Amino acid sequence: WQAVLEEAKDLSTKGKNFEGIQKINNCMELFETEVGSSGSKILKEPLEFLKEFMGKMSPEQKAAAFTMFSTRGDLLSSLGATKRAATEYAAAATLQPDDQETSSKRAKLEATAKIEQDKDGKVPVSVLTGFLGSGKTTLLNHILGANHGKRIAVIENEFGEVGIDDKLVKGGSMAEDENIVEMNNGCICCTVRGDLIAGLKKLIKNSKKSGKTLDGVLIETTGLADPAPVAQTFFADDFVQQHMRLDGILTLVDAKHVIQHLDDEKPEGVENEAVEQIAFADRILLNKCDLVDDESELLEVEKRIRAINEKVPIKRTVDSNVEMDFILGIKGFSLDKIIEMDDAFLEDSHDHQHDSRVSSVGIDVPGEVVQQKLNDWISWLLKEKGTDLFRSKGVLAVKGMKQKFVFQAIHMLFANSMEGAWEPGEEKRCKMVFIGKNLNREELTSGFMKCMSKDSGY
Repeated sequence: WQAVLEEAKDLSTKGKNFEGIQKINNCMELFETEVGSSGSKILKEPLEFLKEFMGKMSPEQKAAAFTMFSTRGDLLSSLGATKRAATEYAAAATLQPDDQETSSKRAKLEATAKIEQDKDGKVPVSVLTGFLGSGKTTLLNHILGANHGKRIAVIENEFGEVGIDDKLVKGGSMAEDENIVEMNNGCICCTVRGDLIAGLKKLIKNSKKSGKTLDGVLIETTGLADPAPVAQTFFADDFVQQHMRLDGILTLVDAKHVIQHLDDEKPEGVENEAVEQIAFADRILLNKCDLVDDESELLEVEKRIRAINEKVPIKRTVDSNVEMDFILGIKGFSLDKIIEMDDAFLEDSHDHQHDSRVSSVGIDVPGEVVQQKLNDWISWLLKEKGTDLFRSKGVLAVKGMKQKFVFQAIHMLFANSMEGAWEPGEEKRCKMVFIGKNLNREELTSGFMKCMSKDSGY
Protein backbone atom coordinates (compact mmCIF):
# COMPACT_ATOMS: atom_id res chain seq x y z
CA TRP A 1 0.00 0.00 0.00
CA GLN A 2 2.97 2.36 0.54
CA ALA A 3 3.56 2.93 -3.20
CA VAL A 4 -0.17 3.33 -3.86
CA LEU A 5 -0.36 5.98 -1.10
CA GLU A 6 2.39 8.00 -2.77
CA GLU A 7 0.51 7.82 -6.09
CA ALA A 8 -2.71 9.00 -4.41
CA LYS A 9 -0.92 11.95 -2.77
CA ASP A 10 0.63 12.88 -6.10
CA LEU A 11 -2.76 12.80 -7.87
CA SER A 12 -4.25 14.94 -5.09
CA THR A 13 -1.47 17.56 -5.51
CA LYS A 14 -2.11 17.65 -9.28
CA GLY A 15 -5.87 18.13 -8.73
CA LYS A 16 -6.75 14.79 -10.34
CA ASN A 17 -9.30 14.12 -7.66
CA PHE A 18 -11.40 11.42 -9.25
CA GLU A 19 -8.39 9.22 -10.08
CA GLY A 20 -6.97 10.08 -6.66
CA ILE A 21 -10.06 8.73 -4.90
CA GLN A 22 -9.74 5.38 -6.72
CA LYS A 23 -6.08 5.16 -5.66
CA ILE A 24 -6.59 6.13 -2.01
CA ASN A 25 -9.52 3.69 -1.70
CA ASN A 26 -7.33 0.92 -3.07
CA CYS A 27 -4.47 1.91 -0.75
CA MET A 28 -6.73 1.97 2.34
CA GLU A 29 -8.28 -1.41 1.60
CA LEU A 30 -4.78 -2.92 1.34
CA PHE A 31 -3.82 -1.23 4.61
CA GLU A 32 -7.03 -2.49 6.25
CA THR A 33 -6.08 -6.09 5.47
CA GLU A 34 -2.63 -5.55 7.00
CA VAL A 35 -4.10 -4.42 10.33
CA GLY A 36 -6.56 -7.35 10.41
CA SER A 37 -9.82 -5.70 9.32
CA SER A 38 -11.99 -6.44 6.27
CA GLY A 39 -15.13 -5.50 4.37
CA SER A 40 -13.95 -1.93 3.54
CA LYS A 41 -14.83 -0.80 7.07
CA ILE A 42 -11.98 1.72 6.91
CA LEU A 43 -13.84 3.45 4.05
CA LYS A 44 -17.45 2.94 5.15
CA GLU A 45 -17.15 3.63 8.88
CA PRO A 46 -13.72 5.16 9.52
CA LEU A 47 -14.41 6.20 13.13
CA GLU A 48 -15.74 2.76 14.03
CA PHE A 49 -12.73 1.21 12.30
CA LEU A 50 -10.36 3.30 14.44
CA LYS A 51 -12.26 2.50 17.62
CA GLU A 52 -11.66 -1.18 16.89
CA PHE A 53 -8.13 -1.22 15.43
CA MET A 54 -6.24 1.90 16.52
CA GLY A 55 -4.99 0.18 19.69
CA LYS A 56 -3.51 -2.65 17.60
CA MET A 57 -1.53 -0.38 15.23
CA SER A 58 2.18 0.34 15.43
CA PRO A 59 3.28 4.03 15.56
CA GLU A 60 4.29 3.75 11.87
CA GLN A 61 0.86 2.39 10.92
CA LYS A 62 -0.87 5.18 12.86
CA ALA A 63 1.20 7.81 11.04
CA ALA A 64 0.37 6.19 7.67
CA ALA A 65 -3.36 5.97 8.53
CA PHE A 66 -3.31 9.67 9.47
CA THR A 67 -1.86 10.53 6.02
CA MET A 68 -4.46 8.32 4.31
CA PHE A 69 -7.43 9.90 6.05
CA SER A 70 -6.06 13.42 5.44
CA THR A 71 -5.45 12.70 1.75
CA ARG A 72 -8.89 11.14 1.32
CA GLY A 73 -10.42 14.16 3.07
CA ASP A 74 -8.62 16.54 0.68
CA LEU A 75 -9.79 14.58 -2.37
CA LEU A 76 -13.41 14.36 -1.21
CA SER A 77 -13.43 18.03 -0.27
CA SER A 78 -12.20 18.99 -3.76
CA LEU A 79 -14.97 16.84 -5.27
CA GLY A 80 -17.56 18.73 -3.22
CA ALA A 81 -18.40 15.89 -0.80
CA THR A 82 -17.84 18.17 2.20
CA LYS A 83 -19.86 16.16 4.71
CA ARG A 84 -17.93 12.99 3.98
CA ALA A 85 -14.61 14.86 3.91
CA ALA A 86 -15.34 16.10 7.44
CA THR A 87 -15.60 12.46 8.59
CA GLU A 88 -12.17 11.70 7.10
CA TYR A 89 -10.64 14.72 8.87
CA ALA A 90 -12.34 13.63 12.11
CA ALA A 91 -10.66 10.23 11.69
CA ALA A 92 -7.30 11.93 11.06
CA ALA A 93 -7.84 14.09 14.18
CA THR A 94 -8.54 10.94 16.22
CA LEU A 95 -5.06 9.69 15.27
CA GLN A 96 -3.29 13.04 15.75
CA PRO A 97 -5.50 15.37 17.83
CA ASP A 98 -2.91 18.17 17.96
CA ASP A 99 -2.33 18.48 14.22
CA GLN A 100 -3.04 22.13 13.36
CA GLU A 101 -3.46 21.61 9.63
CA THR A 102 -6.24 19.03 10.11
CA SER A 103 -7.97 21.31 12.64
CA SER A 104 -7.97 24.25 10.22
CA LYS A 105 -9.24 22.06 7.35
CA ARG A 106 -12.11 20.84 9.55
CA ALA A 107 -12.94 24.36 10.68
CA LYS A 108 -13.01 25.58 7.07
CA LEU A 109 -15.25 22.69 6.02
CA GLU A 110 -17.61 23.26 8.94
CA ALA A 111 -17.85 26.95 8.07
CA THR A 112 -18.74 26.04 4.47
CA ALA A 113 -21.21 23.37 5.56
CA LYS A 114 -22.78 25.83 7.99
CA ILE A 115 -23.34 28.38 5.22
CA GLU A 116 -24.83 25.68 2.99
CA GLN A 117 -26.98 24.19 5.70
CA ASP A 118 -28.35 27.25 7.42
CA LYS A 119 -28.46 30.19 5.09
CA ASP A 120 -31.26 31.49 7.29
CA GLY A 121 -28.96 31.44 10.34
CA LYS A 122 -31.40 29.36 12.36
CA VAL A 123 -30.16 26.74 14.79
CA PRO A 124 -31.36 23.24 13.79
CA VAL A 125 -33.27 21.37 16.50
CA SER A 126 -33.81 17.60 16.61
CA VAL A 127 -36.54 16.01 18.68
CA LEU A 128 -35.50 12.62 20.04
CA THR A 129 -38.43 10.37 20.80
CA GLY A 130 -39.14 6.69 21.30
CA PHE A 131 -40.90 4.44 23.75
CA LEU A 132 -39.58 3.92 27.28
CA GLY A 133 -36.34 1.93 27.24
CA SER A 134 -35.71 2.19 23.49
CA GLY A 135 -32.20 3.68 23.93
CA LYS A 136 -32.67 7.47 23.77
CA THR A 137 -30.15 8.36 26.49
CA THR A 138 -27.58 6.01 24.94
CA LEU A 139 -28.05 7.75 21.58
CA LEU A 140 -27.72 11.12 23.29
CA ASN A 141 -24.38 10.06 24.73
CA HIS A 142 -23.17 8.96 21.28
CA ILE A 143 -24.15 12.31 19.79
CA LEU A 144 -22.50 14.30 22.57
CA GLY A 145 -19.38 12.15 22.48
CA ALA A 146 -18.99 11.79 18.71
CA ASN A 147 -16.13 13.52 17.00
CA HIS A 148 -18.22 15.80 14.77
CA GLY A 149 -16.82 19.10 16.02
CA LYS A 150 -20.24 20.63 16.65
CA ARG A 151 -21.51 22.43 19.76
CA ILE A 152 -24.79 20.76 20.58
CA ALA A 153 -27.09 21.72 23.43
CA VAL A 154 -29.46 19.31 25.11
CA ILE A 155 -32.90 19.76 26.59
CA GLU A 156 -33.95 16.75 28.60
CA ASN A 157 -37.32 15.78 29.85
CA GLU A 158 -38.17 12.99 32.24
CA PHE A 159 -41.52 11.75 33.34
CA GLY A 160 -41.06 11.60 37.08
CA GLU A 161 -40.34 13.67 40.15
CA VAL A 162 -36.60 13.05 40.21
CA GLY A 163 -34.20 13.66 37.33
CA ILE A 164 -32.10 10.62 36.53
CA ASP A 165 -31.21 11.10 32.87
CA ASP A 166 -28.93 14.09 33.42
CA LYS A 167 -26.70 11.78 35.46
CA LEU A 168 -26.68 9.29 32.60
CA VAL A 169 -25.85 11.87 29.93
CA LYS A 170 -22.07 11.88 29.82
CA GLY A 171 -21.50 14.72 27.40
CA GLY A 172 -18.38 15.04 25.32
CA SER A 173 -15.87 17.73 24.48
CA MET A 174 -18.69 19.89 23.15
CA ALA A 175 -21.09 19.46 26.05
CA GLU A 176 -20.94 22.19 28.66
CA ASP A 177 -23.07 22.53 31.77
CA GLU A 178 -24.77 25.69 30.59
CA ASN A 179 -26.04 23.80 27.56
CA ILE A 180 -27.95 21.08 29.38
CA VAL A 181 -31.42 22.18 30.43
CA GLU A 182 -33.38 19.59 32.37
CA MET A 183 -37.10 19.61 32.91
CA ASN A 184 -38.59 16.93 35.15
CA ASN A 185 -41.79 18.53 36.34
CA GLY A 186 -43.94 16.87 33.72
CA CYS A 187 -44.09 15.53 30.22
CA ILE A 188 -43.07 18.00 27.48
CA CYS A 189 -46.14 17.22 25.43
CA CYS A 190 -48.70 18.11 28.06
CA THR A 191 -47.57 20.36 30.88
CA VAL A 192 -44.28 22.07 30.26
CA ARG A 193 -44.37 23.52 26.77
CA GLY A 194 -43.89 26.96 28.34
CA ASP A 195 -40.75 25.60 30.01
CA LEU A 196 -39.58 24.17 26.71
CA ILE A 197 -39.90 27.59 25.06
CA ALA A 198 -38.09 29.16 28.04
CA GLY A 199 -35.36 26.52 27.76
CA LEU A 200 -34.87 27.20 24.04
CA LYS A 201 -34.72 30.96 24.66
CA LYS A 202 -32.15 30.43 27.43
CA LEU A 203 -29.92 28.45 25.06
CA ILE A 204 -30.11 31.13 22.37
CA LYS A 205 -29.31 33.90 24.87
CA ASN A 206 -26.42 31.91 26.43
CA SER A 207 -25.00 31.31 22.96
CA LYS A 208 -25.15 35.02 22.07
CA LYS A 209 -23.72 36.10 25.43
CA SER A 210 -20.77 33.71 25.28
CA GLY A 211 -20.16 34.34 21.58
CA LYS A 212 -20.05 30.56 21.03
CA THR A 213 -22.21 29.54 18.10
CA LEU A 214 -24.67 26.78 18.76
CA ASP A 215 -24.65 24.18 15.97
CA GLY A 216 -27.71 22.28 17.11
CA VAL A 217 -30.14 21.49 19.90
CA LEU A 218 -31.44 18.08 20.92
CA ILE A 219 -34.69 17.72 22.79
CA GLU A 220 -35.00 14.34 24.46
CA THR A 221 -38.65 13.64 25.20
CA THR A 222 -40.01 11.11 27.67
CA GLY A 223 -41.10 7.80 26.23
CA LEU A 224 -44.68 8.87 26.80
CA ALA A 225 -44.45 12.11 24.83
CA ASP A 226 -46.50 12.61 21.72
CA PRO A 227 -44.01 14.43 19.46
CA ALA A 228 -46.68 16.68 17.88
CA PRO A 229 -46.97 19.38 20.56
CA VAL A 230 -43.17 19.49 20.83
CA ALA A 231 -42.91 20.05 17.07
CA GLN A 232 -45.70 22.62 17.21
CA THR A 233 -43.56 24.78 19.51
CA PHE A 234 -41.57 25.69 16.39
CA PHE A 235 -44.67 27.12 14.76
CA ALA A 236 -46.19 28.59 17.91
CA ASP A 237 -43.57 30.93 19.38
CA ASP A 238 -42.25 33.87 17.32
CA PHE A 239 -38.90 34.13 19.08
CA VAL A 240 -38.24 30.40 18.69
CA GLN A 241 -39.35 30.52 15.05
CA GLN A 242 -36.95 33.40 14.28
CA HIS A 243 -33.91 31.68 15.80
CA MET A 244 -34.47 27.95 15.39
CA ARG A 245 -35.86 25.45 12.95
CA LEU A 246 -37.01 21.90 13.46
CA ASP A 247 -34.43 19.66 11.76
CA GLY A 248 -36.21 16.36 12.26
CA ILE A 249 -37.99 13.97 14.56
CA LEU A 250 -35.80 10.97 15.37
CA THR A 251 -37.64 7.95 16.72
CA LEU A 252 -35.91 5.05 18.43
CA VAL A 253 -37.74 1.76 18.20
CA ASP A 254 -36.98 -1.19 20.47
CA ALA A 255 -36.88 -4.08 17.98
CA LYS A 256 -37.57 -6.66 20.68
CA HIS A 257 -40.65 -5.08 22.27
CA VAL A 258 -42.19 -2.67 19.76
CA ILE A 259 -44.85 -5.03 18.40
CA GLN A 260 -46.41 -5.52 21.83
CA HIS A 261 -46.55 -1.71 22.24
CA LEU A 262 -48.14 -1.28 18.80
CA ASP A 263 -50.74 -3.94 19.62
CA ASP A 264 -51.50 -2.46 23.02
CA GLU A 265 -55.25 -1.86 23.25
CA LYS A 266 -55.84 1.60 24.70
CA PRO A 267 -59.07 2.87 26.30
CA GLU A 268 -61.39 4.91 24.07
CA GLY A 269 -59.89 8.33 23.34
CA VAL A 270 -56.38 7.47 24.60
CA GLU A 271 -53.55 7.67 22.06
CA ASN A 272 -51.12 4.83 21.44
CA GLU A 273 -47.87 6.80 21.78
CA ALA A 274 -45.74 4.10 20.11
CA VAL A 275 -47.88 4.35 16.96
CA GLU A 276 -47.77 8.17 16.96
CA GLN A 277 -44.00 8.28 17.45
CA ILE A 278 -43.52 6.11 14.36
CA ALA A 279 -46.08 8.11 12.35
CA PHE A 280 -44.23 11.38 13.05
CA ALA A 281 -40.69 10.12 12.50
CA ASP A 282 -38.34 11.61 9.90
CA ARG A 283 -35.78 8.93 10.76
CA ILE A 284 -36.20 5.63 12.59
CA LEU A 285 -33.45 3.83 14.45
CA LEU A 286 -34.51 0.21 14.83
CA ASN A 287 -32.48 -0.39 17.97
CA LYS A 288 -31.53 -3.43 20.08
CA CYS A 289 -31.43 -5.62 16.97
CA ASP A 290 -28.96 -7.91 18.78
CA LEU A 291 -31.77 -8.99 21.12
CA VAL A 292 -33.83 -10.34 18.22
CA ASP A 293 -32.93 -13.92 17.31
CA ASP A 294 -34.34 -14.13 13.84
CA GLU A 295 -34.01 -12.03 10.67
CA SER A 296 -37.66 -12.79 9.84
CA GLU A 297 -38.68 -11.15 13.14
CA LEU A 298 -36.79 -7.95 12.20
CA LEU A 299 -38.42 -7.96 8.76
CA GLU A 300 -41.83 -8.26 10.43
CA VAL A 301 -41.04 -5.26 12.67
CA GLU A 302 -39.95 -3.23 9.62
CA LYS A 303 -43.16 -4.22 7.83
CA ARG A 304 -45.22 -2.98 10.79
CA ILE A 305 -43.29 0.31 10.80
CA ARG A 306 -43.84 0.73 7.04
CA ALA A 307 -47.58 0.12 7.52
CA ILE A 308 -47.65 3.25 9.68
CA ASN A 309 -45.03 5.46 7.98
CA GLU A 310 -44.38 4.03 4.57
CA LYS A 311 -41.25 5.77 3.32
CA VAL A 312 -39.38 6.77 6.49
CA PRO A 313 -35.65 5.88 6.34
CA ILE A 314 -35.00 3.03 8.83
CA LYS A 315 -31.56 2.07 10.13
CA ARG A 316 -30.94 -1.06 12.20
CA THR A 317 -28.75 -0.36 15.21
CA VAL A 318 -27.22 -1.97 18.28
CA ASP A 319 -26.63 0.19 21.40
CA SER A 320 -28.02 3.20 19.47
CA ASN A 321 -24.80 3.34 17.39
CA VAL A 322 -25.35 5.32 14.20
CA GLU A 323 -23.47 7.61 11.82
CA MET A 324 -24.15 11.24 12.76
CA ASP A 325 -25.17 12.30 9.24
CA PHE A 326 -28.15 9.93 9.42
CA ILE A 327 -29.62 11.90 12.33
CA LEU A 328 -28.10 15.41 12.45
CA GLY A 329 -28.52 18.14 9.84
CA ILE A 330 -31.00 15.95 7.95
CA LYS A 331 -33.48 18.73 7.16
CA GLY A 332 -36.09 16.05 7.57
CA PHE A 333 -38.60 18.71 8.42
CA SER A 334 -37.54 21.20 5.82
CA LEU A 335 -39.68 22.59 3.05
CA ASP A 336 -36.76 22.07 0.64
CA LYS A 337 -36.84 18.36 1.43
CA ILE A 338 -40.55 18.18 0.72
CA ILE A 339 -39.97 19.75 -2.69
CA GLU A 340 -37.44 17.05 -3.46
CA MET A 341 -40.04 14.52 -2.35
CA ASP A 342 -39.20 11.17 -3.78
CA ASP A 343 -41.89 10.19 -6.29
CA ALA A 344 -42.01 6.73 -4.73
CA PHE A 345 -43.06 8.38 -1.51
CA LEU A 346 -46.49 8.98 -2.97
CA GLU A 347 -46.94 5.77 -4.90
CA ASP A 348 -50.32 4.53 -3.95
CA SER A 349 -49.53 0.88 -3.50
CA HIS A 350 -52.17 -1.46 -2.15
CA ASP A 351 -50.01 -4.56 -1.91
CA HIS A 352 -49.45 -4.43 1.82
CA GLN A 353 -51.63 -4.48 4.91
CA HIS A 354 -51.91 -1.17 6.72
CA ASP A 355 -52.13 -0.92 10.46
CA SER A 356 -55.85 -0.66 11.08
CA ARG A 357 -55.51 2.61 12.96
CA VAL A 358 -52.71 4.53 11.30
CA SER A 359 -51.86 4.71 7.61
CA SER A 360 -50.72 7.08 4.90
CA VAL A 361 -52.66 8.28 1.87
CA GLY A 362 -50.81 9.71 -1.12
CA ILE A 363 -52.14 11.81 -3.98
CA ASP A 364 -50.09 12.53 -7.10
CA VAL A 365 -51.91 14.04 -10.08
CA PRO A 366 -50.96 16.20 -13.05
CA GLY A 367 -52.53 19.66 -13.26
CA GLU A 368 -53.15 22.72 -11.07
CA VAL A 369 -55.36 23.52 -8.09
CA VAL A 370 -57.51 26.62 -7.58
CA GLN A 371 -56.13 28.36 -4.52
CA GLN A 372 -59.43 29.50 -2.99
CA LYS A 373 -60.94 26.02 -3.29
CA LEU A 374 -57.80 24.49 -1.79
CA ASN A 375 -57.78 26.95 1.15
CA ASP A 376 -61.43 26.24 1.92
CA TRP A 377 -60.94 22.47 1.75
CA ILE A 378 -57.72 22.43 3.82
CA SER A 379 -59.36 24.67 6.46
CA TRP A 380 -62.33 22.34 6.67
CA LEU A 381 -60.12 19.24 6.72
CA LEU A 382 -57.82 20.45 9.51
CA LYS A 383 -60.75 21.67 11.58
CA GLU A 384 -62.80 18.49 11.19
CA LYS A 385 -60.08 15.82 10.99
CA GLY A 386 -57.05 17.59 12.50
CA THR A 387 -56.99 15.41 15.61
CA ASP A 388 -56.55 12.30 13.47
CA LEU A 389 -54.14 13.85 10.96
CA PHE A 390 -50.62 13.52 12.39
CA ARG A 391 -48.69 14.93 9.43
CA SER A 392 -49.83 16.39 6.12
CA LYS A 393 -47.40 17.68 3.52
CA GLY A 394 -47.42 18.54 -0.13
CA VAL A 395 -45.97 20.32 -3.16
CA LEU A 396 -48.66 21.82 -5.37
CA ALA A 397 -49.05 23.64 -8.67
CA VAL A 398 -51.50 26.51 -8.09
CA LYS A 399 -53.30 28.11 -11.03
CA GLY A 400 -51.82 31.54 -11.79
CA MET A 401 -48.80 31.01 -9.52
CA LYS A 402 -45.31 30.74 -10.99
CA GLN A 403 -43.77 29.14 -7.92
CA LYS A 404 -44.35 25.80 -6.26
CA PHE A 405 -46.69 25.99 -3.30
CA VAL A 406 -45.35 23.96 -0.40
CA PHE A 407 -47.27 23.19 2.75
CA GLN A 408 -47.09 21.05 5.84
CA ALA A 409 -49.28 20.61 8.86
CA ILE A 410 -49.05 18.91 12.23
CA HIS A 411 -52.55 18.11 13.41
CA MET A 412 -54.31 21.49 13.01
CA LEU A 413 -51.24 23.73 12.72
CA PHE A 414 -50.44 24.70 9.17
CA ALA A 415 -47.45 26.35 7.49
CA ASN A 416 -46.86 27.12 3.82
CA SER A 417 -44.32 28.81 1.57
CA MET A 418 -43.45 29.48 -2.06
CA GLU A 419 -40.40 27.60 -3.21
CA GLY A 420 -38.60 27.43 -6.56
CA ALA A 421 -40.38 28.37 -9.78
CA TRP A 422 -41.74 25.75 -12.17
CA GLU A 423 -39.18 25.29 -14.95
CA PRO A 424 -40.23 25.99 -18.56
CA GLY A 425 -41.58 22.72 -19.96
CA GLU A 426 -41.76 21.08 -16.52
CA GLU A 427 -45.00 19.18 -16.00
CA LYS A 428 -47.10 20.80 -13.29
CA ARG A 429 -48.23 18.23 -10.76
CA CYS A 430 -49.78 18.19 -7.30
CA LYS A 431 -48.34 15.81 -4.72
CA MET A 432 -49.71 15.37 -1.23
CA VAL A 433 -49.38 12.89 1.57
CA PHE A 434 -51.43 12.45 4.73
CA ILE A 435 -50.34 10.29 7.69
CA GLY A 436 -52.91 9.71 10.38
CA LYS A 437 -55.45 7.38 11.89
CA ASN A 438 -58.83 6.36 10.52
CA LEU A 439 -58.05 8.07 7.24
CA ASN A 440 -60.71 7.77 4.55
CA ARG A 441 -58.77 7.41 1.30
CA GLU A 442 -61.78 8.08 -0.89
CA GLU A 443 -62.89 11.16 1.06
CA LEU A 444 -59.37 12.67 0.98
CA THR A 445 -58.84 11.93 -2.71
CA SER A 446 -62.26 13.15 -3.90
CA GLY A 447 -62.07 16.24 -1.63
CA PHE A 448 -58.72 17.17 -3.13
CA MET A 449 -59.84 16.49 -6.73
CA LYS A 450 -62.66 19.02 -6.28
CA CYS A 451 -59.98 21.69 -5.78
CA MET A 452 -58.41 20.98 -9.19
CA SER A 453 -58.77 23.57 -11.95
CA LYS A 454 -61.25 22.72 -14.73
CA ASP A 455 -58.42 23.37 -17.23
CA SER A 456 -56.65 20.32 -15.77
CA GLY A 457 -59.39 18.17 -17.30
CA TYR A 458 -60.96 16.90 -14.09
